[in-house]
Amino acid sequence: MTASLSITVNGDPRRTSAATIAALVRELELDPAKVAVEHNGEIAPRSTLGAAPLADGDVLEIVHFVGGGDHQPADDSWTVAGRTFRSRLIVGTGKYKDFAQNAAAVEASGAEIVTVAVRRVNVTDPKAPMLTDFIDPKKITYLPNTAGCFTAEDAIRTLRLAREAGGWDLVKLEVLGEARTLYPNMVETLRACEVLAKEGFAPMVYCTDDPIAAKQLEDAGAVAIMPLGAPIGSGLGIQNRVTVRLIVEGANVPVLVDAGVGTASDAAVAMELGCDGVLMNTAIAEAKDPIRMARAMKLAVEAGREAYLAGRMATRKYADPSSPLAGLI
Repeated sequence: MTASLSITVNGDPRRTSAATIAALVRELELDPAKVAVEHNGEIAPRSTLGAAPLADGDVLEIVHFVGGGDHQPADDSWTVAGRTFRSRLIVGTGKYKDFAQNAAAVEASGAEIVTVAVRRVNVTDPKAPMLTDFIDPKKITYLPNTAGCFTAEDAIRTLRLAREAGGWDLVKLEVLGEARTLYPNMVETLRACEVLAKEGFAPMVYCTDDPIAAKQLEDAGAVAIMPLGAPIGSGLGIQNRVTVRLIVEGANVPVLVDAGVGTASDAAVAMELGCDGVLMNTAIAEAKDPIRMARAMKLAVEAGREAYLAGRMATRKYADPSSPLAGLI
């Protein structure tokens, strides 16, 4: 039966074809005998759930008992191309002194995704250490990228090889315009995105901080939009908060700041703008203590996300005292 009612369940909008509260509970794969329901602000006795009708606009809270004493944080995961992750920090795998340090930084960051470049095998030393010896792709999601590609053809070819090598279809697409700024060539990027999407790839796309270009990429099949905060490796932080915010507001896919983050406050700003995540490499790898910086970035992303969800105070032009001035001695 087609869902016909628009209701709110535990704070989230939902459409349902259920005619009664009991039917809704069963639709949610719950046992009506094991839950308590508040219906439009009033407790609905369990004995009446089978006959209690639902109407458009109803608001319900459905609760049950869980183990007491152990606080469980609310699920604040995010999803891209059908894959769900809890960490909103993605880290790179370049510029570290060795694979061991890279692996330690990934662990400290709590990241569940790492970007990996696709490069030729060293045939002169086939037994040389490889990244997979230190970061297990069965435990950490590898995100093959097209770093260093300057044409759509090169990027497409690289990702076809990546899929053949590891079976990956979730990929990071970047097509650079020129070597000095490493800014994306949006014409080539858009062309590559269209081809990859048609071939079954799920491209997360590095792009300029342009809301129009971001929407074009989404229409072309991008599963995530990744606007730069500043030039790659610059550490300048987010230079244009206005356009990043506009991209977030207009997107129907995840938005992650990619490039330019230099320190923890930059990561927090990205999250406070409403981004779904942040990708960084140099900020961690070139820190004096990469492992400690990885931990700092983890905390910054979490803090920025909490601040965004909390809803910051309004800014004012003038002072507004915390304590009333009336009644002073």
